[in-house]
Amino acid sequence: MSIDLDAEQLALRDSIRRFMKAEVVPLIRQHEAARTFPFGLLPKMAQFGYLGGTLPERLGGHGIHYPTWAMMMEELGYHWMSLRTMVNITNGSINRLAQHGTAEQKKRYLEPMLRGELKTCTGLTEPNTGSNIAGIQMRAELKGDAWLLNGRKLWITNGFDADIAIVVARTFSPSCEGKLSAFIVDRREAKYDVRKLDTMVLRCTGTAELGFNDIRIPQANLLGEEGKALAGTLKGLDAARLNIAMGAVGAAQAALDLSIDHVKQRQQFGRVIGSFQLVQKHIVDMTVRVEAARALGLRAAHALQAGKDVRQACSIAKLYATESAHEVASMALQVHGGLGYSEDYPIERIFRDTRGGMIPEGTTEIQTLIVGREILGINAIA
Repeated sequence: MSIDLDAEQLALRDSIRRFMKAEVVPLIRQHEAARTFPFGLLPKMAQFGYLGGTLPERLGGHGIHYPTWAMMMEELGYHWMSLRTMVNITNGSINRLAQHGTAEQKKRYLEPMLRGELKTCTGLTEPNTGSNIAGIQMRAELKGDAWLLNGRKLWITNGFDADIAIVVARTFSPSCEGKLSAFIVDRREAKYDVRKLDTMVLRCTGTAELGFNDIRIPQANLLGEEGKALAGTLKGLDAARLNIAMGAVGAAQAALDLSIDHVKQRQQFGRVIGSFQLVQKHIVDMTVRVEAARALGLRAAHALQAGKDVRQACSIAKLYATESAHEVASMALQVHGGLGYSEDYPIERIFRDTRGGMIPEGTTEIQTLIVGREILGINAIA
């Protein structure tokens, strides 16, 4: 496994950093305050391969290898976790459509998504269903030539602004009795209910509750085969967990860099605080966590690229990176003192947003049980 970036990866990273500094960083504060997202960024980011990047070119992607993709996710996390999250959500729909969509679905939905012109969300979580995807209760019943959807989805990232939602529901038709299927719900045609939810973390990602009360969608809006959504969703979680892990690495690196700069300049008792032993201990502990999390993430990325079974590697990476990122952010807040609380400085936002990585795509506890099952061959999940 190579941790060092090659010349091509370094050039891409430098281009991304220039873009972030010029186009993204100046927008963060105003959108954090307003709890909005600048969707105009997504079409601009297509040039770097951020939309459909890991898909093969024959499916409309860029054929980016996962170690390079991991670096790209780290850069997003370094600058703005809300942006990384929105890119991740968009690519979730892109990948599902590319792999399972019909020709008509790809033309109508996938192509504009790849250009950053169509906003999307994925409806998995429900009021009584979180990490246990198999427990989804939303219903889709075939009535004539249309599907009738009933149920609620909760904590849906980008649900407030999305043009379409790809939802997973328990399906009832002559050929399917209660298994999970995926459906494209076009908000421009099917007026389901949307309620925005304000959250502590990722304030700009339009988290929402979606309500479906006898919502009719065309029969052709079934995405993929009936009853096959559970396996496809679980398979996609490995890459999603890697994305979250590397975004967390980026956020932790940002907190570390800000802390190093601060302790070299801040003076107390007639000397810079970086000369105090306990402050140096914080900086060392932060560095160790960042380096270890990055190595675990890249290990998972290389395994994913090699086509290996990566369930354990991706779960370990997400488990360690997200926990460590919040620990690093907490230490960064400590060395910044009172400045760390202020919304005028990035540490406050990084501290909040790193806490958000421990829940989506399977909580820390679920990752622990997955890894335990992989190691021991004993399933602790009922």
